[in-house]
Amino acid sequence: MASTPDESEKEKVPSVSVDLNHDASLLIDIPDALCERDKVKFTVHTKTTLGTFQKPDFSVTRQHEDFIWLHDTLVETEDYAGLIIPPAPPKPDFESPREKMHKLGEGEASLTKEEYTKMKQELEAEYLAVFKKTVQVHEVFLLRLSSHPILSKDRNFQIFLEYDQDLSVRRKNTKEKFGGFFRNMVKSADEVFISGIKEGDEFFDQEKTFLLDYFGKIKDSTAKAEKMTRSHKNLADDYILISSTLASLSAEDSTALKGYLMKFSDLLEKLRKVEARVASDQELKLTELLRYYMRDIQAAKDLLYRRARAQADYENACRALEKARQKGKDVPQAENLQEQCLQKFEKLSESGKKELTGFKARRVVAFRKNLVEMAELEVKHAKNKTTLLQSCIELLKSN
Repeated sequence: MASTPDESEKEKVPSVSVDLNHDASLLIDIPDALCERDKVKFTVHTKTTLGTFQKPDFSVTRQHEDFIWLHDTLVETEDYAGLIIPPAPPKPDFESPREKMHKLGEGEASLTKEEYTKMKQELEAEYLAVFKKTVQVHEVFLLRLSSHPILSKDRNFQIFLEYDQDLSVRRKNTKEKFGGFFRNMVKSADEVFISGIKEGDEFFDQEKTFLLDYFGKIKDSTAKAEKMTRSHKNLADDYILISSTLASLSAEDSTALKGYLMKFSDLLEKLRKVEARVASDQELKLTELLRYYMRDIQAAKDLLYRRARAQADYENACRALEKARQKGKDVPQAENLQEQCLQKFEKLSESGKKELTGFKARRVVAFRKNLVEMAELEVKHAKNKTTLLQSCIELLKSN
């Protein structure tokens, strides 16, 4: 199934805000995308006044693997160890709506034509929402990079934006995946060891405690938001079945009850559309925001891990220097290593403070903005429901 959302369609779905300070000298967006089976081709459009680029306005086609390649190169760059690397966009997943569509096709015989048509429309809308969300999270990743004073100047980022040929980014083979899995195991064990290191800086000690607690609460909130959104979707589906049943009864009824059944059926169909809209808005304004910040908190925790690793290296270098002095040999080399480790640790701490302070400001503004917008949408939908119910009551009274 292929989809290409146009500009008008994108405007109908509220987007997730992560509070980005856009630099007018480098503007990036994804105006178009095409889904082909299990892969999505994104059109990445760039407008810039920076002299490092060959043209002021250009577009390239990128796939999800290209975004992962860019993210991984940033994480693996030692100069960026003191930065919060924007979280990589999750892999596009259209399996759920496809599976639902397949089950709907299998159960078509047990449904009325009206029920089948409405449910198919709901699933197509769900697929389109997943598609738009996929485009959005990939765009946010690029916007985070373009708004960062250091990462926006990265050479690989420029290649990603400007190189108009296939990047030929290959998937990791089994050996590389196993190596990555092994490194993650080592990192987990290393984190346990590093967690025992005494933190001498109150700022980082408080940030570590806060992020661990905050991550747990955001994770719990995400699960509850997903459950709430799912409930609204299920209610919309129930409206379809009840509305169709009432419509069928009215077709068979020849009494005065026929008009009431038709009006109730029509009311439930309208309520179904409102309920589906509520689910869509909650998904994009709350649930997706929470999912994003789960990934962003992990990126901030990774920064703290790299700093703790640098602190451990410095403390090891200090012990090595002490041993060298006791033995009276290799002292210059040990002093040089200690100085290098100290400089790396101090540099990481300095940039880390700026990044974590910016992270706090960014998330506060993003949550405030999204929650206010969601509340406004909830009020709007509640008013629509009230109007529908009132108009239905008036119609029933007039008969």
